[in-house]
Amino acid sequence: MSAETPRGRTVVLLICCLSVSVAALDVTVASVALPSIQRELNAPVSGLQWTIDAYGLVIACLLVFSGSLADRFGRRRVFQAGLAIFSAGSLLCGLAPSLTALVVFRACQGVGGSMLNPVAMAIVATTFPEPAARARAVGVWGAVGGLSMASGPVLGGLLVDSLGWRSIFWLNVPIGAVVIFLTGKFVPESKAVRGKPFDPLGQLLVCTFLGPATAAVIEGPRYGWDSPLIVGLFALAAASAVALVVVERRRAEPLVDVKFFRSPVFSGAIVVGVVALMAVGGFLFLNTLYLQDVRGCTPLQAGLLTIPMAAAVAVCSPVAGRIVAVRGPGPALVLAGLLLTVGTALLTATGPETSVGYLVAAYVVVGAGAGLVNTPITHAALSGLPRDQAGVAGAIASTSRATGGAIGVAVCGSIVAGSAAGFRPASHAAWTVLACCGGATVLFGLVSSGRTRRRLVDEAR
Repeated sequence: MSAETPRGRTVVLLICCLSVSVAALDVTVASVALPSIQRELNAPVSGLQWTIDAYGLVIACLLVFSGSLADRFGRRRVFQAGLAIFSAGSLLCGLAPSLTALVVFRACQGVGGSMLNPVAMAIVATTFPEPAARARAVGVWGAVGGLSMASGPVLGGLLVDSLGWRSIFWLNVPIGAVVIFLTGKFVPESKAVRGKPFDPLGQLLVCTFLGPATAAVIEGPRYGWDSPLIVGLFALAAASAVALVVVERRRAEPLVDVKFFRSPVFSGAIVVGVVALMAVGGFLFLNTLYLQDVRGCTPLQAGLLTIPMAAAVAVCSPVAGRIVAVRGPGPALVLAGLLLTVGTALLTATGPETSVGYLVAAYVVVGAGAGLVNTPITHAALSGLPRDQAGVAGAIASTSRATGGAIGVAVCGSIVAGSAAGFRPASHAAWTVLACCGGATVLFGLVSSGRTRRRLVDEAR
């Protein structure tokens, strides 16, 4: 079946959607298992944060590298390699004898996961070269990823209640094998006309920026924010960020081309990717602890309560694709930010006796915002770069989202772990922070929307 035909393109899109669903599902499936992992492995709150962030952080560090690797050596080849590594890491997570081993194996999962989303996005971009068709395809892609992330708690709760927390990782192994086979059979190979050379120093600086910054936020409550270790980690992250800009500007073909960020629309979308996914990632982490530790829900009950969120994500993600195709990314970003702000603000009033109806209303609003936000970020990144750099474009967009999710977990976990007043008042402060992230999404969406309109007017003249 040729990928040039409408049917062939649809098959390729479905394969890419299946792969992204596995990677997205793994984030929320793991979240619902946190209390069970905590009890069996005697993990502190910081250990739970590392269980989530070891995966997300490695993905964030390696996404751009994986995207350029795919552009250079072939997207299908790197995609299949990522699936194999991700599946192997999942198998090891299910066998982990200790918290340390689980965190290490989650990082291995992240190595494979970094080769999935940006490469799948690049395959979609090259399969659907027309802008309108691409926007619709990205909308479907985002819908599947968002639905998988939102429905993860239900599947995770079912697996944890019936088979134990280790089963959530073993599920990835057969799915990964099927997708590897389908990719080899139906997805054509593609690569950039001339791949970018490797940039080991740039890659090192990305790691020494994101890694220490996240570690400092997670471990701050444990060691003290003014301790030499935490101050040193923040200093290393800041120095690495400055060095990354300086070094990459001097390279002819850098890992992260600073020129990409000269576009206000592109830069705004990337910043939104960070702040919006901080709200989503922080919500998933806090809500799991709230439902199981405060309300006493079982993993399955906690998962079932989030079904309305999954439904909202499924409905709103394709809507985002249509909005972006007609109006550009700005309006979708503004609406997404408003919904995330309202939804997380509603959760600041929750307690042990909060009604189910109230929770469902808040979850629907948050889910609608999460469903609307991914497509405009992705579309802006893909539209801002040449087609043969689609892997790098997709990687930058995915990096912003992965970084935001990791920071959201780190910040919320640190607020809860560092409070002596108990989970409930600490969680209220954390929900307020997440509401502010939604407000920032609105602000950057407005800026992006205004500049997009001015650019279109200028082009029309």
